[in-house]
Amino acid sequence: MHDHRKLGRELGLFDTDPLIGAGLPYWLPDGAAVRHSLEEYIRDQERRAGYWHVYSPVLGKRDLYEISGHWSHYSDDMFPPMDLGGEQVVLRPSLCPHHAVIYRSRSHSYRELPLRMAELGGMYRSEPSGVLGGLTRVRAIQLNDAHIFCTLDQVAGEAQAALEMIRRAYQALGITPARYRLSLPGPGGKYVAAPEMWRRSVALLTQILDRCGLPYEAAEGEAAFYGPKIDVQISDSVGRESTLSTVQVDFHQPERFGLHYIGADGAKHRPVMVHRSIIGSVERAVAHLIEQHGGAFPAWLAPTQLVILPVSDAEVDQAARLAERCADQGLRTDLAGPEHGTLGARIRAARLVPYQAVIGAKEAADDQVALRLRDGRRLNALAASEVLNRISALVDAHRIELWDTDTGA
Repeated sequence: MHDHRKLGRELGLFDTDPLIGAGLPYWLPDGAAVRHSLEEYIRDQERRAGYWHVYSPVLGKRDLYEISGHWSHYSDDMFPPMDLGGEQVVLRPSLCPHHAVIYRSRSHSYRELPLRMAELGGMYRSEPSGVLGGLTRVRAIQLNDAHIFCTLDQVAGEAQAALEMIRRAYQALGITPARYRLSLPGPGGKYVAAPEMWRRSVALLTQILDRCGLPYEAAEGEAAFYGPKIDVQISDSVGRESTLSTVQVDFHQPERFGLHYIGADGAKHRPVMVHRSIIGSVERAVAHLIEQHGGAFPAWLAPTQLVILPVSDAEVDQAARLAERCADQGLRTDLAGPEHGTLGARIRAARLVPYQAVIGAKEAADDQVALRLRDGRRLNALAASEVLNRISALVDAHRIELWDTDTGA
């Protein structure tokens, strides 16, 4: 079992400092490489699925969150307002109010729907000091968020498509969900008082889960204040569950913000807002990946994807040329020469790197490499260009396998 807090620091992925503050980790170069790769994967998948990417401010006027309902239902988890020029602004606890405002800034026809809006954006939660830990509970969060504005009869298809995106992402990341949860409201006043809205939303999500054939458990008291949600639960190294991905149906905020589209009849109609997050917060996703893989990330995520190991000083120039070719192909590469110790010591030091390219005298003369895979396999000497092309193809396809066995390699 791995603890991401310990392993993340040992591997130089992230750290904290009391001068910056509790719950505010900073990312070191290797951790930033993992995070960047994860964010680019998500953006690419969203682009392919027809999402529009936006940027919105991390601050908003208090009035914005009074309209959305966050101020009355969620203010205990928000940072206090700041007075600026006679107005009160707050660090946002959620991206959805900003996206609702962006949607209503333009008129929309039914022909534009579903309109899928996505952002990898910062948000802030006033978490108590006692619950903060590593990357799993932080105060500054980078959220993979999206909101789909659609007609009622488009909701099921959009939610199903989001669940399929989640499934594909988990496959690429090597993650297995612990379970699916239908999160429902519980007793108390933290939820919007709109019984008919809740009934419709719960019925829709139940229908979607049944249509997808996903086993799920209902959990009271776990809904968002404005609506129920499908939560994809993951489990950490000691069996504690947390939510990574979500799909939500929201009738509340479209009404609060007065959202509409022009229907085929020329009249105004209210859209439904589907909230969906494929990997949730980047921090929590990376924490889980560290523990899941023990630092041995899938090749497309690994901070260093290929380490080049010249056997002696005579092969260093050839190794340097290979490193340049790797950079040209977008591979993250390290050159570990003889000054770093014996070949065996360098191989052990690079045990978490997916690929180790050993270059001896024969390989240097023939522009080849003897490739070692992280799982212990050793391949016969191959042309350097073939090795780089094959590795690049696996990385670009976000494959979790280290080598393409279908081609006999």
